[in-house]
Amino acid sequence: MTALTLDQLAAHHDLTPLTATTTCSDPQAAYQGLRDRWGHVAPVELEPGIPAWLLLGYHEICQAARDERLFSRDPNNWRLYAQGSVPPDSNLGPMMFPRDNAYFSDGDRHRRLRAPLDDGLERIDRQRLGHRIRAACAEQISLFAGRGEADLVGDYAAVVPMLSVCGFFGISTDQGRELRDGLIALFGSGEDSQEGNRAFERILSRAMQDHRERPAADLTTAFLEHPNLTNDFEIVQSIVLMISAGYETTTSWIAQALRLMLTDRRFAGDLRGGRLGIDDALDEVLWRDPPMANMPARYALADCEIAGRPIQQGDALILGFGAANNDPRIRPESGWHESGNRSHLAWSVGPHTCPASRQARVITRIAVDTALNELQDVALAVDESEIGLTPSPWTRCPASLPVRFTPHRS
Repeated sequence: MTALTLDQLAAHHDLTPLTATTTCSDPQAAYQGLRDRWGHVAPVELEPGIPAWLLLGYHEICQAARDERLFSRDPNNWRLYAQGSVPPDSNLGPMMFPRDNAYFSDGDRHRRLRAPLDDGLERIDRQRLGHRIRAACAEQISLFAGRGEADLVGDYAAVVPMLSVCGFFGISTDQGRELRDGLIALFGSGEDSQEGNRAFERILSRAMQDHRERPAADLTTAFLEHPNLTNDFEIVQSIVLMISAGYETTTSWIAQALRLMLTDRRFAGDLRGGRLGIDDALDEVLWRDPPMANMPARYALADCEIAGRPIQQGDALILGFGAANNDPRIRPESGWHESGNRSHLAWSVGPHTCPASRQARVITRIAVDTALNELQDVALAVDESEIGLTPSPWTRCPASLPVRFTPHRS
Protein backbone atom coordinates (compact mmCIF):
# COMPACT_ATOMS: atom_id res chain seq x y z
CA MET A 1 0.00 0.00 0.00
CA THR A 2 1.55 3.31 -1.03
CA ALA A 3 1.62 5.96 1.69
CA LEU A 4 0.49 8.89 -0.43
CA THR A 5 -1.13 11.92 1.19
CA LEU A 6 -4.68 12.99 0.39
CA ASP A 7 -3.43 15.87 -1.73
CA GLN A 8 -1.16 13.55 -3.72
CA LEU A 9 -3.94 11.04 -4.26
CA ALA A 10 -6.31 13.79 -5.38
CA ALA A 11 -3.72 15.08 -7.85
CA HIS A 12 -2.78 11.73 -9.41
CA HIS A 13 -5.83 9.49 -9.05
CA ASP A 14 -9.37 9.55 -10.31
CA LEU A 15 -11.17 9.67 -6.97
CA THR A 16 -14.60 8.14 -6.47
CA PRO A 17 -17.35 10.68 -5.70
CA LEU A 18 -18.82 10.15 -2.23
CA THR A 19 -22.28 10.10 -3.84
CA ALA A 20 -21.35 6.81 -5.52
CA THR A 21 -21.96 5.14 -2.14
CA THR A 22 -25.40 6.68 -1.58
CA THR A 23 -27.05 6.77 -5.01
CA CYS A 24 -26.33 3.19 -6.06
CA SER A 25 -28.60 0.17 -5.67
CA ASP A 26 -26.03 -1.81 -3.64
CA PRO A 27 -24.10 0.44 -1.23
CA GLN A 28 -22.21 -2.45 0.34
CA ALA A 29 -20.80 -3.41 -3.05
CA ALA A 30 -19.70 0.22 -3.50
CA TYR A 31 -18.08 0.31 -0.06
CA GLN A 32 -16.39 -3.05 -0.66
CA GLY A 33 -15.04 -1.80 -3.97
CA LEU A 34 -13.39 1.09 -2.10
CA ARG A 35 -12.02 -1.33 0.52
CA ASP A 36 -10.58 -3.59 -2.15
CA ARG A 37 -8.78 -0.66 -3.75
CA TRP A 38 -7.74 1.41 -0.73
CA GLY A 39 -8.23 -0.53 2.50
CA HIS A 40 -10.30 0.78 5.41
CA VAL A 41 -9.50 4.46 4.73
CA ALA A 42 -10.29 5.59 1.19
CA PRO A 43 -9.84 8.92 -0.60
CA VAL A 44 -13.10 10.23 -2.06
CA GLU A 45 -14.33 13.41 -3.69
CA LEU A 46 -16.99 15.45 -1.88
CA GLU A 47 -17.53 17.67 -4.91
CA PRO A 48 -15.23 18.36 -7.88
CA GLY A 49 -11.78 19.26 -6.60
CA ILE A 50 -12.63 18.74 -2.89
CA PRO A 51 -11.12 15.48 -1.56
CA ALA A 52 -11.60 13.86 1.84
CA TRP A 53 -10.87 10.58 3.57
CA LEU A 54 -13.80 8.17 3.95
CA LEU A 55 -13.43 5.91 6.98
CA LEU A 56 -14.82 2.50 6.03
CA GLY A 57 -13.85 0.50 9.11
CA TYR A 58 -15.61 0.12 12.45
CA HIS A 59 -12.41 0.48 14.47
CA GLU A 60 -11.17 3.41 12.38
CA ILE A 61 -14.39 5.37 12.96
CA CYS A 62 -14.24 4.66 16.70
CA GLN A 63 -10.65 5.91 16.73
CA ALA A 64 -11.52 9.21 15.06
CA ALA A 65 -14.86 9.80 16.80
CA ARG A 66 -13.61 9.17 20.32
CA ASP A 67 -10.41 11.24 20.22
CA GLU A 68 -11.44 14.90 20.11
CA ARG A 69 -7.92 15.95 21.07
CA LEU A 70 -6.71 14.77 17.66
CA PHE A 71 -9.84 14.88 15.51
CA SER A 72 -11.98 18.01 15.68
CA ARG A 73 -15.59 18.68 14.68
CA ASP A 74 -14.85 22.38 14.11
CA PRO A 75 -14.70 23.09 10.33
CA ASN A 76 -12.34 26.00 11.01
CA ASN A 77 -9.72 23.23 11.30
CA TRP A 78 -10.46 22.01 7.75
CA ARG A 79 -7.44 22.99 5.68
CA LEU A 80 -9.30 23.40 2.39
CA TYR A 81 -11.93 25.58 4.04
CA ALA A 82 -9.36 27.72 5.86
CA GLN A 83 -7.37 28.20 2.65
CA GLY A 84 -10.46 29.26 0.71
CA SER A 85 -10.26 26.25 -1.60
CA VAL A 86 -13.90 25.48 -0.82
CA PRO A 87 -15.93 28.35 -2.32
CA PRO A 88 -18.36 30.22 -0.02
CA ASP A 89 -21.29 29.14 -2.19
CA SER A 90 -20.26 25.46 -2.15
CA ASN A 91 -23.15 23.00 -1.96
CA LEU A 92 -21.27 21.45 0.97
CA GLY A 93 -21.71 24.61 3.03
CA PRO A 94 -24.93 23.83 4.91
CA MET A 95 -23.53 20.48 6.11
CA MET A 96 -19.85 21.32 6.52
CA PHE A 97 -19.35 25.04 7.20
CA PRO A 98 -19.10 26.32 10.82
CA ARG A 99 -22.24 26.90 12.87
CA ASP A 100 -22.69 28.07 16.45
CA ASN A 101 -23.99 24.78 17.84
CA ALA A 102 -22.78 21.60 19.51
CA TYR A 103 -22.35 19.65 16.28
CA PHE A 104 -19.50 21.88 15.13
CA SER A 105 -17.77 22.30 18.49
CA ASP A 106 -15.21 20.50 20.64
CA GLY A 107 -14.28 20.19 24.30
CA ASP A 108 -15.77 22.61 26.80
CA ARG A 109 -17.62 24.57 24.12
CA HIS A 110 -19.23 21.38 22.84
CA ARG A 111 -20.31 20.40 26.35
CA ARG A 112 -21.75 23.89 26.99
CA LEU A 113 -23.74 23.88 23.74
CA ARG A 114 -24.86 20.27 24.06
CA ALA A 115 -26.30 20.71 27.55
CA PRO A 116 -29.45 22.56 26.30
CA LEU A 117 -30.14 19.68 23.88
CA ASP A 118 -29.74 17.06 26.61
CA ASP A 119 -31.84 19.12 29.04
CA GLY A 120 -34.53 19.69 26.43
CA LEU A 121 -34.77 16.02 25.49
CA GLU A 122 -34.97 15.10 29.17
CA ARG A 123 -38.06 17.32 29.45
CA ILE A 124 -39.94 15.37 26.79
CA ASP A 125 -42.41 13.04 28.44
CA ARG A 126 -42.41 9.67 26.67
CA GLN A 127 -46.14 9.10 27.11
CA ARG A 128 -47.03 12.55 25.74
CA LEU A 129 -44.57 11.99 22.91
CA GLY A 130 -46.35 8.76 22.01
CA HIS A 131 -49.74 10.46 21.97
CA ARG A 132 -48.39 13.27 19.78
CA ILE A 133 -46.84 10.85 17.29
CA ARG A 134 -49.99 8.73 17.04
CA ALA A 135 -52.06 11.87 16.44
CA ALA A 136 -49.67 13.03 13.71
CA CYS A 137 -49.73 9.59 12.06
CA ALA A 138 -53.53 9.43 12.18
CA GLU A 139 -53.81 12.96 10.76
CA GLN A 140 -51.58 12.13 7.82
CA ILE A 141 -53.21 8.80 7.06
CA SER A 142 -56.66 10.42 7.10
CA LEU A 143 -55.56 12.62 4.19
CA PHE A 144 -55.06 9.65 1.85
CA ALA A 145 -56.85 6.71 3.47
CA GLY A 146 -59.88 7.04 1.21
CA ARG A 147 -57.84 7.00 -2.00
CA GLY A 148 -56.53 3.47 -1.73
CA GLU A 149 -53.09 4.61 -2.80
CA ALA A 150 -50.33 6.82 -1.44
CA ASP A 151 -46.62 7.56 -1.40
CA LEU A 152 -45.48 6.45 2.04
CA VAL A 153 -42.47 8.77 1.84
CA GLY A 154 -43.90 12.03 0.53
CA ASP A 155 -47.34 11.56 2.12
CA TYR A 156 -46.15 10.04 5.38
CA ALA A 157 -42.54 9.28 6.35
CA ALA A 158 -41.33 12.74 5.34
CA VAL A 159 -44.17 14.50 7.14
CA VAL A 160 -44.71 12.73 10.47
CA PRO A 161 -41.18 13.42 11.87
CA MET A 162 -41.37 17.09 10.94
CA LEU A 163 -44.78 17.52 12.57
CA SER A 164 -43.48 15.67 15.64
CA VAL A 165 -40.19 17.53 16.00
CA CYS A 166 -41.75 20.90 15.21
CA GLY A 167 -44.33 20.19 17.89
CA PHE A 168 -41.53 20.07 20.45
CA PHE A 169 -40.64 23.65 19.49
CA GLY A 170 -44.14 25.07 19.16
CA ILE A 171 -43.78 25.52 15.40
CA SER A 172 -46.98 25.35 13.34
CA THR A 173 -47.83 22.62 10.85
CA ASP A 174 -47.61 25.05 7.92
CA GLN A 175 -44.19 26.27 9.05
CA GLY A 176 -43.14 22.65 9.54
CA ARG A 177 -43.93 21.86 5.92
CA GLU A 178 -41.85 24.87 4.82
CA LEU A 179 -39.00 23.67 7.03
CA ARG A 180 -39.20 20.26 5.41
CA ASP A 181 -38.62 21.74 1.94
CA GLY A 182 -35.57 23.62 3.22
CA LEU A 183 -34.16 20.52 4.90
CA ILE A 184 -34.51 18.38 1.80
CA ALA A 185 -32.35 20.91 -0.04
CA LEU A 186 -29.89 21.22 2.87
CA PHE A 187 -29.20 17.49 3.16
CA GLY A 188 -29.17 17.04 -0.60
CA SER A 189 -26.01 19.18 -0.87
CA GLY A 190 -27.13 20.14 -4.37
CA GLU A 191 -27.44 23.48 -6.12
CA ASP A 192 -30.35 24.57 -3.92
CA SER A 193 -28.68 23.67 -0.60
CA GLN A 194 -27.63 27.21 0.32
CA GLU A 195 -31.06 28.72 -0.35
CA GLY A 196 -32.73 25.84 1.48
CA ASN A 197 -30.55 26.57 4.48
CA ARG A 198 -31.37 30.29 4.39
CA ALA A 199 -35.11 29.59 4.19
CA PHE A 200 -34.82 27.15 7.08
CA GLU A 201 -33.04 29.68 9.28
CA ARG A 202 -35.50 32.48 8.41
CA ILE A 203 -38.45 30.40 9.62
CA LEU A 204 -36.68 29.50 12.86
CA SER A 205 -35.66 33.11 13.50
CA ARG A 206 -39.30 34.19 13.18
CA ALA A 207 -40.42 31.40 15.50
CA MET A 208 -37.78 32.40 18.03
CA GLN A 209 -38.94 36.02 17.97
CA ASP A 210 -42.57 34.93 18.41
CA HIS A 211 -41.63 32.87 21.45
CA ARG A 212 -39.60 35.71 22.91
CA GLU A 213 -42.77 37.82 22.83
CA ARG A 214 -45.09 34.97 23.85
CA PRO A 215 -43.22 32.31 25.90
CA ALA A 216 -44.69 28.81 25.92
CA ALA A 217 -44.07 25.40 27.49
CA ASP A 218 -41.93 24.12 24.60
CA LEU A 219 -38.29 23.72 23.62
CA THR A 220 -38.00 27.06 21.81
CA THR A 221 -38.76 28.89 25.06
CA ALA A 222 -36.50 26.47 26.96
CA PHE A 223 -33.62 27.28 24.60
CA LEU A 224 -34.31 31.02 24.87
CA GLU A 225 -34.09 30.77 28.66
CA HIS A 226 -31.18 28.34 28.90
CA PRO A 227 -28.12 29.97 30.55
CA ASN A 228 -25.68 28.03 28.35
CA LEU A 229 -26.90 29.73 25.16
CA THR A 230 -25.42 33.20 25.22
CA ASN A 231 -26.73 34.84 22.03
CA ASP A 232 -29.32 34.50 19.28
CA PHE A 233 -26.87 32.83 16.90
CA GLU A 234 -26.32 29.97 19.35
CA ILE A 235 -30.04 29.67 20.05
CA VAL A 236 -31.17 29.50 16.43
CA GLN A 237 -28.31 27.19 15.42
CA SER A 238 -29.08 24.84 18.31
CA ILE A 239 -32.68 24.65 17.10
CA VAL A 240 -31.38 24.10 13.54
CA LEU A 241 -29.30 21.18 14.80
CA MET A 242 -32.07 19.54 16.78
CA ILE A 243 -34.75 19.86 14.10
CA SER A 244 -32.57 18.99 11.12
CA ALA A 245 -30.94 15.95 12.74
CA GLY A 246 -34.23 14.73 14.18
CA TYR A 247 -36.10 15.15 10.92
CA GLU A 248 -33.68 13.72 8.37
CA THR A 249 -32.56 10.65 10.28
CA THR A 250 -36.06 9.71 11.41
CA THR A 251 -37.57 10.19 7.95
CA SER A 252 -34.94 7.89 6.48
CA TRP A 253 -35.36 5.30 9.25
CA ILE A 254 -39.16 5.20 8.81
CA ALA A 255 -38.91 4.97 5.03
CA GLN A 256 -36.25 2.25 5.05
CA ALA A 257 -38.13 0.22 7.66
CA LEU A 258 -41.38 0.43 5.69
CA ARG A 259 -39.53 -0.55 2.51
CA LEU A 260 -38.01 -3.54 4.26
CA MET A 261 -41.29 -4.74 5.74
CA LEU A 262 -43.11 -4.35 2.43
CA THR A 263 -40.49 -6.10 0.30
CA ASP A 264 -38.68 -8.68 2.42
CA ARG A 265 -40.61 -11.90 3.03
CA ARG A 266 -39.10 -12.29 6.48
CA PHE A 267 -40.81 -9.05 7.53
CA ALA A 268 -43.74 -8.83 5.14
CA GLY A 269 -45.01 -12.00 6.74
CA ASP A 270 -45.28 -10.24 10.09
CA LEU A 271 -48.75 -8.98 9.23
CA ARG A 272 -49.74 -12.54 8.46
CA GLY A 273 -48.11 -14.24 11.41
CA GLY A 274 -44.51 -14.16 10.20
CA ARG A 275 -41.52 -14.64 12.48
CA LEU A 276 -39.90 -11.17 12.31
CA GLY A 277 -41.53 -7.95 13.47
CA ILE A 278 -41.11 -4.20 13.57
CA ASP A 279 -38.32 -4.06 16.14
CA ASP A 280 -36.34 -6.59 14.11
CA ALA A 281 -36.78 -4.42 11.02
CA LEU A 282 -35.73 -1.26 12.86
CA ASP A 283 -32.54 -2.91 14.10
CA GLU A 284 -31.72 -4.36 10.70
CA VAL A 285 -32.05 -0.97 9.03
CA LEU A 286 -29.69 0.60 11.57
CA TRP A 287 -27.10 -2.05 10.79
CA ARG A 288 -27.47 -2.44 7.05
CA ASP A 289 -28.72 0.94 5.81
CA PRO A 290 -28.40 3.49 8.66
CA PRO A 291 -30.16 6.86 8.46
CA MET A 292 -26.83 8.67 8.00
CA ALA A 293 -24.73 6.52 5.69
CA ASN A 294 -21.85 9.03 5.66
CA MET A 295 -21.45 11.59 8.44
CA PRO A 296 -19.45 14.80 8.03
CA ALA A 297 -16.84 15.29 9.44
CA ARG A 298 -13.73 15.17 11.58
CA TYR A 299 -10.65 17.33 10.91
CA ALA A 300 -7.16 16.21 11.88
CA LEU A 301 -5.46 18.57 14.33
CA ALA A 302 -2.01 17.09 13.67
CA ASP A 303 -0.30 14.72 11.28
CA CYS A 304 -1.12 11.14 12.23
CA GLU A 305 -1.93 7.74 10.75
CA ILE A 306 -5.11 5.67 10.50
CA ALA A 307 -4.97 2.13 9.14
CA GLY A 308 -1.67 2.85 7.42
CA ARG A 309 -2.89 6.03 5.73
CA PRO A 310 -0.94 9.25 6.37
CA ILE A 311 -3.46 11.78 7.66
CA GLN A 312 -2.22 15.37 7.43
CA GLN A 313 -3.23 18.22 9.71
CA GLY A 314 -6.41 19.77 8.32
CA ASP A 315 -7.58 16.72 6.33
CA ALA A 316 -11.33 16.06 6.40
CA LEU A 317 -12.51 12.62 7.49
CA ILE A 318 -16.02 11.39 6.66
CA LEU A 319 -17.45 8.72 8.96
CA GLY A 320 -18.85 5.96 6.76
CA PHE A 321 -21.38 4.45 9.16
CA GLY A 322 -23.02 2.42 6.39
CA ALA A 323 -19.66 0.83 5.60
CA ALA A 324 -18.44 0.35 9.18
CA ASN A 325 -21.61 -1.42 10.32
CA ASN A 326 -20.85 -4.01 7.65
CA ASP A 327 -17.09 -4.14 8.21
CA PRO A 328 -16.17 -7.78 7.46
CA ARG A 329 -13.77 -7.75 10.42
CA ILE A 330 -16.74 -7.46 12.83
CA ARG A 331 -19.46 -9.09 10.69
CA PRO A 332 -19.01 -12.84 10.17
CA GLU A 333 -20.63 -14.15 7.00
CA SER A 334 -22.93 -16.47 8.94
CA GLY A 335 -24.54 -16.52 12.35
CA TRP A 336 -24.97 -12.75 12.62
CA HIS A 337 -28.18 -11.36 14.09
CA GLU A 338 -29.01 -7.64 14.08
CA SER A 339 -32.16 -7.92 16.19
CA GLY A 340 -31.56 -6.49 19.65
CA ASN A 341 -27.89 -5.80 18.85
CA ARG A 342 -27.21 -2.11 19.51
CA SER A 343 -23.43 -2.09 18.96
CA HIS A 344 -23.86 -0.49 15.52
CA LEU A 345 -22.55 3.00 14.76
CA ALA A 346 -25.82 4.38 13.38
CA TRP A 347 -25.89 7.01 16.15
CA SER A 348 -22.10 7.54 16.11
CA VAL A 349 -19.85 7.01 19.12
CA GLY A 350 -17.85 9.14 21.52
CA PRO A 351 -18.63 12.69 22.74
CA HIS A 352 -20.86 13.42 19.73
CA THR A 353 -23.09 10.35 20.04
CA CYS A 354 -26.65 11.30 19.01
CA PRO A 355 -28.55 12.44 22.12
CA ALA A 356 -32.00 11.69 20.67
CA SER A 357 -31.79 8.03 19.61
CA ARG A 358 -34.43 7.00 22.18
CA GLN A 359 -36.92 9.61 20.96
CA ALA A 360 -36.16 8.73 17.34
CA ARG A 361 -36.98 5.09 18.00
CA VAL A 362 -40.31 6.01 19.60
CA ILE A 363 -41.29 8.13 16.58
CA THR A 364 -40.13 5.54 14.06
CA ARG A 365 -41.72 2.55 15.72
CA ILE A 366 -45.10 4.23 16.11
CA ALA A 367 -45.02 5.54 12.54
CA VAL A 368 -44.19 2.16 11.01
CA ASP A 369 -46.63 0.25 13.21
CA THR A 370 -49.48 2.71 12.52
CA ALA A 371 -49.04 2.63 8.75
CA LEU A 372 -48.90 -1.16 8.54
CA ASN A 373 -51.92 -1.63 10.80
CA GLU A 374 -54.13 1.18 9.53
CA LEU A 375 -53.65 0.53 5.81
CA GLN A 376 -55.42 -2.76 5.14
CA ASP A 377 -53.74 -5.09 2.62
CA VAL A 378 -51.03 -2.49 1.98
CA ALA A 379 -48.53 -3.50 -0.71
CA LEU A 380 -46.03 -1.81 -2.99
CA ALA A 381 -47.57 -0.48 -6.19
CA VAL A 382 -44.29 -0.79 -8.12
CA ASP A 383 -41.51 -3.33 -8.38
CA GLU A 384 -38.87 -2.98 -5.65
CA SER A 385 -36.26 -2.23 -8.32
CA GLU A 386 -38.16 0.95 -9.22
CA ILE A 387 -37.69 2.52 -5.77
CA GLY A 388 -35.27 5.42 -6.24
CA LEU A 389 -33.26 7.38 -3.68
CA THR A 390 -33.30 11.04 -2.71
CA PRO A 391 -29.99 12.51 -4.00
CA SER A 392 -27.52 13.14 -1.17
CA PRO A 393 -23.91 12.23 -0.37
CA TRP A 394 -24.91 11.67 3.26
CA THR A 395 -28.18 9.71 3.34
CA ARG A 396 -29.93 6.88 1.45
CA CYS A 397 -33.60 7.69 1.90
CA PRO A 398 -36.09 6.19 -0.59
CA ALA A 399 -37.45 9.01 -2.74
CA SER A 400 -40.91 7.42 -2.74
CA LEU A 401 -42.78 4.28 -1.69
CA PRO A 402 -45.91 4.05 -3.86
CA VAL A 403 -48.43 1.68 -2.25
CA ARG A 404 -51.95 0.43 -2.76
CA PHE A 405 -54.35 -0.66 -0.05
CA THR A 406 -58.05 -1.16 0.63
CA PRO A 407 -59.58 2.34 0.83
CA HIS A 408 -61.12 3.42 4.12
CA ARG A 409 -64.84 4.01 3.98
CA SER A 410 -65.82 7.59 4.83
